[in-house]
Amino acid sequence: MLKRMFDVVVASLLLLASLPLQVLAAIWILLDSRGPVLFRQQRVGKAGVPFDILKFRTMVAARSSQGSLVTTASDRRITRAGAVLRKLKIDELPQLVNVLRGEMSLVGPRPEIQRFVDLYPADVRAKILSVRPGITDPASILFRNESEIIDAAEDPESEYVNVVMPAKLKLYEEYVDNRSFGGDLMLLAKTAVSLFWRRKFSLHNG
Repeated sequence: MLKRMFDVVVASLLLLASLPLQVLAAIWILLDSRGPVLFRQQRVGKAGVPFDILKFRTMVAARSSQGSLVTTASDRRITRAGAVLRKLKIDELPQLVNVLRGEMSLVGPRPEIQRFVDLYPADVRAKILSVRPGITDPASILFRNESEIIDAAEDPESEYVNVVMPAKLKLYEEYVDNRSFGGDLMLLAKTAVSLFWRRKFSLHNG
């Protein structure tokens, strides 16, 4: 209950504080390319209940539903505005609405599409889906340059499924097993710091 109350209060404050920035982002998206301001994609939430995650559109609308299900740093579908919004994580701000709706939390395992969730081991899937998915978590901080990591692979989607996703699942499990209100506060602080600290992480050299 404390976590939910905290989510609602903080998400409301952040939504209001970021409103001018979100309006500017929306205008830029409309001027930069044709298509809707928001991108909606069905993700798997708590207890396996699907919901539509909200993001600012960062890809060409005509191609946003085509091609690979993972996005690399050099993906040609990314618009000029989208590249900046993704780098600064501004594209994630609409998810504050998902938090207010109760579909997500500020902190929790990142929600995935059904296709990838179906690849989780059964026991791991049950544990991860026992909590609300979040905007940030330990994996989001560690893999903040994920698009660049998989960009270097010959097959980005295979790299994600076979290398990145298993590493993220371990972090998700650790979060669920050890989650606490104080831990969530620490993760939010680390997330804020990571937005300005751009050190790159690689699974291959640490």
